[in-house]
Amino acid sequence: MAAEPGAPARFGRPAPPPQTGWERLSELWQRDERQQLPEETLNIFKSAFTAGVFGWMYGGLPAFYQARKAFIERSHGELFQNRADAVQSAHRAGLRSFLRYGWRWSWRVTAFVTIFNSVSTGLSAYRNKTTIGNFVSAGAFTGALFRMHLGLQGLAGGFLFGAVFGIPAGGLLIAMQKLTGETLQERRNRERRELYEQKVAEWQSRLSVTEVLGQTESSGRGGPEMERTGESQSY
Repeated sequence: MAAEPGAPARFGRPAPPPQTGWERLSELWQRDERQQLPEETLNIFKSAFTAGVFGWMYGGLPAFYQARKAFIERSHGELFQNRADAVQSAHRAGLRSFLRYGWRWSWRVTAFVTIFNSVSTGLSAYRNKTTIGNFVSAGAFTGALFRMHLGLQGLAGGFLFGAVFGIPAGGLLIAMQKLTGETLQERRNRERRELYEQKVAEWQSRLSVTEVLGQTESSGRGGPEMERTGESQSY
């Protein structure tokens, strides 16, 4: 039964899951019925935040201790009001270095991890499968992008470093996903298929109810018309 022009959209057959790579890519940035982004996209945001915190700690903590130590070594001849004043001055020097060098490492690590995850996730969605090759390609692209300002030699070095980095990183991520029995892409495909089958079943149920109501309404209209026809013939 084809939907009539102007009929509500809910009576149309549900759209099938994305079939092409571009459709799956665009779905990564679309919200579902609950106004939530796909899990893959949320993982990119979560990993970016984690990378930022890790980068800040990695760059900031050593700088804090080194700056504090250097301040103490330089300030032996300086006069302070008391021991607490000296300790606070050393901590302020360390804190300035923590903020300065922590930020430098934080944004770099965040950018690298975000680009790496975005490219690898996009490749997995486009190819509709999760492989080591996706992570190697993502690592090579990200490494080359970060080193391209150093010229051709830097570009080649970054490409090689990123490709090598993608092998253990991708292997670890795939192994962690396999512990649940299926990769993230496999679970995504299964959920798409199950959701589509559920929508089709609901659509067929509503369609059956609509047809029954239509037949009942037609029968109800046919009764009075037959009565009026019979009365006119009797006259």
